[in-house]
Amino acid sequence: MPSGEYMRYVALGDSQTEGLGDGDDTVGLRGFADRLAEHLAAVNPGLRYANLAVRGRTAGQIRTEQLGPALALRPDLATVVAGVNDLLRPRFNAAEVTGHLEEMFAALTDAGTHVVTLTFPHIGAIAPLARPIRSRVFDLNAGIRAAAARHGVAVAETGRPAVTTDPRLWTADRLHASPLGHERIAAALAQAIHLPGSDDAWTLPLPPQRLPSGWQAAGAELRWAAAHLGPWLGRRLRGRSSGDGRTAKRPQLLPVSTTSDSAADTGHRHSA
Repeated sequence: MPSGEYMRYVALGDSQTEGLGDGDDTVGLRGFADRLAEHLAAVNPGLRYANLAVRGRTAGQIRTEQLGPALALRPDLATVVAGVNDLLRPRFNAAEVTGHLEEMFAALTDAGTHVVTLTFPHIGAIAPLARPIRSRVFDLNAGIRAAAARHGVAVAETGRPAVTTDPRLWTADRLHASPLGHERIAAALAQAIHLPGSDDAWTLPLPPQRLPSGWQAAGAELRWAAAHLGPWLGRRLRGRSSGDGRTAKRPQLLPVSTTSDSAADTGHRHSA
């Protein structure tokens, strides 16, 4: 298939693919997958798009819950983004996580789907208290690159440019991209699949901003831990997930309309 000629796009993943940080559950979530679908539709009028992602899902859960439905939709393009929820758990095995990703890569590419994935920035550069998992990020990214190479999967290297750890690309919880962050991820994915009109502008730094003092930075870390890290750990200790009781926001292939209409289309649904 020539570059850019896609008519059935399916997104698999967790909260980033669902769009957390870009809109909310009241007005609807947008996110990088919706934004990429809009880029694709501008080149391919008539494109249809489904988003199977559910927040809180691990790579194994995404493979188990989303791969079958994705294959049934017979996409010619799929994004597969997973692993962050595994990174943050006490027990992390990079080989196991990338094994789940590779199974998805293999099944989709064997079905004739062009697959694109991405690498992750060092979370510790965004949230200093997360620095101990630095090696996990490196191991996961290395595994993603190797698995992608074995199956002809395109990789958007969103883990490499310095701008990807700029706080302005992240929400207050430092785990989800901001609207600007989602915009940059979509642009990176578009470049990775050589979509006409795409380029490397997403790697460019933002204008300089005044840095906080040491005391201000320390205070921000404590507030982040209390407001976001603590509740996240609490859910894990109770065996709960932010995705409990949720289903895919866009489980069927639907036409991609205007940006404002897309927000309305992607309102979140809860399971009974």
